[in-house]
Amino acid sequence: MLIKRDKWLQYRILRNASSLAGRLPETQLLKKDTLTKMLLQYQSIVLKPRNGSYGRDIIFIKRNGVKTYRIQNENNVVIMRDTDKVLQWLHKGNKSHGYIVQKRLYLAQIGHKPFDIRIIVQRKEGSSATWNVTGSYAKVAAQGYLVTNVTSRTIPVLEALKLARIEDPSLLVKAEHIALSSAKRLGEHYPTLRQVGFDIGIDRKHRIWIIEGNYKPDLRPFRLLKDSSMHRKILWYKKH
Repeated sequence: MLIKRDKWLQYRILRNASSLAGRLPETQLLKKDTLTKMLLQYQSIVLKPRNGSYGRDIIFIKRNGVKTYRIQNENNVVIMRDTDKVLQWLHKGNKSHGYIVQKRLYLAQIGHKPFDIRIIVQRKEGSSATWNVTGSYAKVAAQGYLVTNVTSRTIPVLEALKLARIEDPSLLVKAEHIALSSAKRLGEHYPTLRQVGFDIGIDRKHRIWIIEGNYKPDLRPFRLLKDSSMHRKILWYKKH
């Protein structure tokens, strides 16, 4: 089966696993009614292209007051009066097709910059092979950005937790467990799938969330870490 890079399809595959459903921020396909409903329900939402990568074209919308919305795309901000105007604006930029709308997660921060965790999960050839965590690091957003794909730095996860004043090192073990369960679920759907790079968020209440899984994760950041053992392990799994 062809492995499709589709955030909406991935969300539905993972949501159908009861152990993972509560780890996913509420997600809908973008339509006028879903946008209106989500903006009524949540103070802040995120719009993402279904097949997007590298954090491109991600839009944050925050309800400022009665029918006033603050819209941020990368480090550009505009204010709009109502949801119709928001949809028109999206349409103009060809952004209304193939988008999902999600409850925004308020991620834990390091020096007022949000961060999340990238966890690489791999398995050897053969659909019955066991999934293993082969690497992880934390991505800290650049100044003025809300997405961690525009990264100011890449650091080991335990160091990031310490810098964020999160005194619970077991969070990494829990996050890895969630990533493994997610990979298993996706692997049942895609028997040829052998690696996933999960973006895992820890919110300000230290709750763990699955942001998304990338089927072709960028492995270059592992070369930037002092410890090269993870990079070697990842490359070994890719060959076997």
